[in-house]
Amino acid sequence: MSNFTLHELQCFNAVVVHGGSQAAAERLHRSHPSVFAAVAKLERQLGLVLLDRSGYRVGLTEAGRAFHRKVRLLLHEAEELRTYAAQLAMGEEAELRVVLGDLCPLPPVLELLSRFFAPRPQTRLHLQFETVTGPWERLLEDEADLIVHRVPKSDVRMEWIDLGRVALVPVVAPGFLPFPADTDITPQRMQAFTQCVVRDSARHPAEQGHFLVEGAPRSSVPDHLMKKELILHGMAWGHLPRFLIESELRDGTLLSIAGRHFPGVVEELSAARRRDRPHGPVADQLWDFLARHAPLLRPALGRVPEADGAPERHR
Repeated sequence: MSNFTLHELQCFNAVVVHGGSQAAAERLHRSHPSVFAAVAKLERQLGLVLLDRSGYRVGLTEAGRAFHRKVRLLLHEAEELRTYAAQLAMGEEAELRVVLGDLCPLPPVLELLSRFFAPRPQTRLHLQFETVTGPWERLLEDEADLIVHRVPKSDVRMEWIDLGRVALVPVVAPGFLPFPADTDITPQRMQAFTQCVVRDSARHPAEQGHFLVEGAPRSSVPDHLMKKELILHGMAWGHLPRFLIESELRDGTLLSIAGRHFPGVVEELSAARRRDRPHGPVADQLWDFLARHAPLLRPALGRVPEADGAPERHR
């Protein structure tokens, strides 16, 4: 089998889509004989009859129909490659891959990304959501250009911009516990109650679970929104980001059990990228844009409210 050309595939696709060589030639701005010859040559090279020419309108044979499905995919990829090359020639990336982690408050971060990408329609934002150590894995395996999550700052492969603090608050629904939700609750007293945890989306998790009560039954969920619902419905208890539960803490539909034994934790939300990789001009512009707007989060989101209305503390 000889090598066929992209031109021959384009001619074949045009004949199929437009119903004949004449219409295909007009669409491709080529002569009718050249299109007819290109498709005939493709059939000879493949050793297949692709077109059924027995009717008034050209159709596909069974083999032609199967082959055409692959051709359409290839031509789509070729068009994307052509666009990508043109944008590279202009010095701008065709796409930026951003991963948001489960500790990322979506409204302020998406608002910032919207402001950045609105005047840059030539660069497509590819957005993905990952949990626990999933964002790190996507970044370190070159599947992301930038992540917004907590960052292992001892990893010299990453550089970061701090965007603010996020408090993770241990909470229960009213009536979930048969004793008062106060600051003296110990891990031993919580062993009998189901603890809800977020599953790590990394293919190869790099960390053990956090805040786990040894010996307690566990329920795992894909994200904090699902975790919040389980806790609100009295099915489990667990730690939730404060930005997700501020109204519930105010109206009492969730109760903090933070105290001496469950102090909660405050994580630094950061934008991070590889320091050991080159970055295109749009990626550098995004990095500078995030740096100019940091910090992004209200200070209150970085404080853990304790049980029974005890004062909030930074940790």
